[in-house]
Order: sequence, then structure tokens, then C-alpha cells
Amino acid sequence: MSSKQSEVASLSEKLFARAVELIPGGVNSPVRAFRGVGGTPRFIRSAKGATMTDVDGHTYIDYVGSWGPMILGHADEEVIEALREALAQGTSYGAPTQLEVEMAEEIVDAVPSIEMVRMVNSGTEATMSAIRLARGLTGRTKLLKFEGCYHGHGDSFLVKAGSGVATLGLPDSPGVPASLAQDTLTIPYNDSLALEEAFAEHRDIAAVIIEPVVGNMGCVPPRENFLLDVREITRKTSALLIFDEVMTGSRLSRGGAQQLYNITPDITTLGKIIGGGLPVGAYGASRDIMNHIAPAGTIYQAGTLSGNPLAMTAGLVTLRRLRDASIYERLERAGQRLCDGLSAAAREAGIATVTNRVGSMWTTFFTGEPVTDWTSSSKSDRDLFGRFFHLMLEQGVYLAPSQFEAGFISTAHTDELLDRTIEAARTALSQLKKHDV
Repeated sequence: MSSKQSEVASLSEKLFARAVELIPGGVNSPVRAFRGVGGTPRFIRSAKGATMTDVDGHTYIDYVGSWGPMILGHADEEVIEALREALAQGTSYGAPTQLEVEMAEEIVDAVPSIEMVRMVNSGTEATMSAIRLARGLTGRTKLLKFEGCYHGHGDSFLVKAGSGVATLGLPDSPGVPASLAQDTLTIPYNDSLALEEAFAEHRDIAAVIIEPVVGNMGCVPPRENFLLDVREITRKTSALLIFDEVMTGSRLSRGGAQQLYNITPDITTLGKIIGGGLPVGAYGASRDIMNHIAPAGTIYQAGTLSGNPLAMTAGLVTLRRLRDASIYERLERAGQRLCDGLSAAAREAGIATVTNRVGSMWTTFFTGEPVTDWTSSSKSDRDLFGRFFHLMLEQGVYLAPSQFEAGFISTAHTDELLDRTIEAARTALSQLKKHDV
């Protein structure tokens, strides 16, 4: 690290030293701790557009985007102004609001599979609620998920969960009762035959939950017809299909991955973008399914801050802007420009990489073979990625501090910023090659 960067990190180091005495690992979400890349996390002071500024005043082109929500960029002026107006009216009521109705209408209009929706406070809460709903409806107990997919930190999901668990090298499910872990089946992503075999062996599967485009072992797209196979197998066996679109919802298209791939799940979970950068989650389905949720039905779920007026305000501004289909065309072009440039830079340097992308979601893996599931993703050179990460950071580019996280592009990422990123990668990869030689 250069002397300049040592100065950049100095206040972050002091804050991190204080934080580790007060917060487990010094962070409030594990991947932020830089354990997957080494070094000290940057403490952020502010963000605007496609950039973030740390506590020492140094600015980075940001490809984390608060892990996906900031599709319009940071501190969007329309979102901020709407929040100012909402703040003056109060921050929480514990009673229904018009904003909740408008948010429900927006989601129902956007997402093909949803006729009714329940707002919650996080993606984890959404997936936990969706599983309870599936078990309550089917009377079955088992859940099937895919290796490397992350669906929040609910007990049922922390088995071969990828993402932060993989980054930290933690056991799959410490603290999770054995009985719950035994009710969670895992198979490889993109493997239709394994799914058929799982259903042949287990007759009591309540639901299959899947990231239709995986973001938590890095960006891994579905193989052709894989999602269709999942849909057909679950329909044939009367298990419910849950699309976890917390990350992909309104990211890959206004209606999410299910609109992009034309697959209709039984239950959909949402988060991130629908809150415009504020804490939020939601789950939805047909009227018939959702009317089993209390107080309409007997399956209980509640939340003190659900439908919070600030989150609804920011989310509504964001979702209404995303009605403009040209936004997704712009994001597609930006994603292709960036990823083509990163791939070319790696080829020029003679370093093996694979860059996966769907729309504005992407990951560059340091491996020479296609990445289609957790096994192939986990073969990536984590040490090489960590060195690349820090070389990019030194040049003012902030990537996800883990090989196993997707990156995100916003409407605020201009061609000039994308090209600066590609040039930074060219420099970083060249330095990596020289060091290895």
C-alpha cells in the first residue's frame, strides 16, 4: 500500500480499532470486515451518484451500491427530497398508511407472480416468512435450497449458504438445531437431474427456494431451461416454488428475474431496491396463497416497523422511476461495456478470469473455467482476488470485498467512470502479472 493510501486508511484504522471493542468483528454485517481480502475496511462518510467518500475524504467509484439497492445511484435528488417531506410528517405510526397501499399497487403491477404482498423489514424476514407460509400451506416440513445460495440468516437457510459464510470459512450452520438442518436439503445449482433425484427420495418437500440469478457465490446465471425445469418439477410434485428476488427484483427488469426469464413462481420475496436504500423486505403471491396470512388467515407473521413510511417513500420514488424501460437498456449497455473491458484487460495481462453478468449484476472470478455452481465458483483464486481488490482500491475503485459477491452498476455510472474502472483494472492486472513473474 502506498504512503498516500496509508494516510487514507488511518482514520478508518482508528475507527475499526474502536469498533472491534464494541461490535462483533467490528462490523454489523460480516462481509464488511474485509476478512475475504485482508486489511482494514474503509469507513464511509458520504456517497453521491456512483461514488462513495471515506472518512479521510478520499472518493471511490462504487460497485457495491449498498449490496444492490442503489440502482439510481447514491443520494438521488428526487429520493432525498421525498424523504425530507416524509420526515416532516413523522417517522413511524404503527398504523396503516396510504403509502403502503401505493407500494402494494406498484409491486403488484410490476411483478408477474404477485397479486397480494406483505411488507416486512428485511430480505431475511421476507424469506423466513415465505418458508413459514409454504410449510403452512403444504403441511410438509422439508425445504430444498441450492448450494451457495444465500437467503438471509434464518436457521433453515444457513446450510451451504455461500456468500459471507464462504468468505469467512465458517461452518455451515453453527447454532442451528440439528432437526432444522436435517429439514434443509441442498443440491448443486444448475443441476436439474439432482433436483429430480431429491424429489424422488423425499416426498415431504414443502418448497424449493432459489435465487433465479445467484448473487451470493458471485453472479451465476441459470443455464438454459434450468429455471423451467425447476418450475415443472415443483408443479408436478405439488411443492411450492419460491423465487428469492431480494437481489434481482427490479434489478434485472422492472418485474425481476421472473419477468426476464418468463417463469412464474408461487411465492416471491423482495427487498433492497423496493426500499430505495432504506431497510425493507416483502413477500407476495397469488390472492389465494396470501390470504392464508394473518389476519386474513391463520399463518401468523407481524412486524412493528413493517411498511415504515420512510422506506415506502424512498421505494415508491425508485420503483416509479423504474417504469421507464430505457433505464434497463442503459444498464445493459453499461454492464456490457464494463465487463467486456474487464475481460479484455485480463486477457492482455495473461491472467485467467471469467466474468459472469446478467444486466447490471456481475462478478469477475479469478479462475480459468466456467462458473456455473458453487463447486466451480469455489475454485476461484481468493488470494489473487484479494490482491486485485486492494490494487483497485488504491486507484479509487471500490469492489465488493469478497470473491463471492456480485457487483452492481447504477444509472449514475457514466461511460467515463466505467472506462476509468477498466483502466484501473488494466493497471492492477498488469501489476499482478509482474509480481507473479
